[in-house]
Amino acid sequence: MRRPTRAQVGRVVRHPALRSPRLAAGVARREAGRVPATRGARCRVWAIRLPVLARALARPLVVGDVDSVAALAPVLAGLVDLADPSEVWLALAVLSGELPTEEVVVEVARRGALDHGEALAAAVARSTTLRSARARVVVTDATLLDLDHTIGADFTTGIQRVVRETARRWLAADRCEPVAWVEGHWALRPLTGAERAVARGEAGDASGVGAGDAAVTPGRRHTTVVVPWGGRYLLPELALELPRLERTRALVRFSRVHSAAIGFDCVPITSAETVALGIGHFARYLSVLKHVDRVAPISQAAGQEFLGWRAMLAGTGLPGPQVSPVLLPAQAPSDDPALDQAVRAELAGDGRPVVLVVGSHEPRKNHLAVLHAAELLWRRGLDFRLALVGGRGWGSEPFYDRVEELRAAGRPIVLPRDVDDARLFAAYRVARFTVFPSLNEGYGLPVAESLACGTPVVTSAFGSMAEIAAQGGALTVDPRDDHDLARAMERLLRDDELLDRLRSEARGVPRRSWDDYAAQLWATLAGQ
Repeated sequence: MRRPTRAQVGRVVRHPALRSPRLAAGVARREAGRVPATRGARCRVWAIRLPVLARALARPLVVGDVDSVAALAPVLAGLVDLADPSEVWLALAVLSGELPTEEVVVEVARRGALDHGEALAAAVARSTTLRSARARVVVTDATLLDLDHTIGADFTTGIQRVVRETARRWLAADRCEPVAWVEGHWALRPLTGAERAVARGEAGDASGVGAGDAAVTPGRRHTTVVVPWGGRYLLPELALELPRLERTRALVRFSRVHSAAIGFDCVPITSAETVALGIGHFARYLSVLKHVDRVAPISQAAGQEFLGWRAMLAGTGLPGPQVSPVLLPAQAPSDDPALDQAVRAELAGDGRPVVLVVGSHEPRKNHLAVLHAAELLWRRGLDFRLALVGGRGWGSEPFYDRVEELRAAGRPIVLPRDVDDARLFAAYRVARFTVFPSLNEGYGLPVAESLACGTPVVTSAFGSMAEIAAQGGALTVDPRDDHDLARAMERLLRDDELLDRLRSEARGVPRRSWDDYAAQLWATLAGQ
């Protein structure tokens, strides 16, 4: 993280609101969205939400006027088991309109065993802010599918592809209700009509409004807050936002839901030097997973990582989740000769064979090794074009610097931009072979996708990549040995007989579709 310069610090200090500590505190609260609601507004909101809480607990509500925090305490003492963290969690969520954190729930439940609702009432009052008081609270026992990051991203990673392909099939079958988080990650909300259309993979008009009516649009003054109670909560994506993780951990621990998640990998722990994300954020994510019921890793290799992590939980007295791998599919679209011709002209208009590399340009993908291996082969006189399809990642500057050096020396390197799925699969089809020597992968989707297109692959000789390569159609290498990588690439550039044999093997690899994956994953995570 960059430190502010002295000039920047000076500008902040001279901000008028910061001349007074009292004004500074007010600015900070407003910027954080934590401005407390007025006494009258809080009491009106509690009067509306207390019956909602009583219905969720299936208990009668005996209440007069709740005109203060002191008046709220005995009402809660008569309605909620104050020593039960689950009921404390529900009361906080429903009455304040904000999902509580684990720390708050535990502290209030401890005090609840000693007082008569005073700690709970005080915590509800503190959490009932202007933003949460304006919300409509809905308690549900539905199966909720958390799509917060995926639904808001304007790019597609391997993780997002998995989530989108899975979500659209589950939603088409009406198996679950999609949700996201409000801005600031203090509560769950239904998706807007436009977001639901995206989640379903629908094109065209997305103006229809989904659950929660028009009030669910993010950023509007009024919103609908979804409070899970019973039912299921499914986390199919990698959640790394700290406020979201803090509240999700309390949710899966206290809301009496059956919870489950897709497990992509443990790379931030096993290969921390290759990723931008620090171990701390990922560790917080694992602190959520240790309380869920089931995790479905995307490969047997990823399953071994999660089983190793779960074994470590024995030292904390927790059993951890059930770990059941569900392998990702390898499904290629139908051939499109016109598109293939266009992509071939783009990647190798001069007729050179194309060596394709797919993946974001970050250290873990090992693209500097690919560039070095390619340069070794170019210096030996081999003629081919290197096409690297992927976006900028953390630590990509050395990669781009090296690309410019090689281009300046006349090396044929292309970096296609804005490649959608259709053009990506066309690139797989027109390539002579694909290179994917990643240092660590939960699955290695480009390996499976290339083989599904009948195109051989050079990939790493361990982990999930070796797992996929064992089915045929691939050469495996030590990705930390650039010369080993160059030798495998040279074999596939020179040996047409070997290339044809691997193509035949690739075409014979058993295929699983996204429909197969979604069905098996649902059975694993939802227990059906």
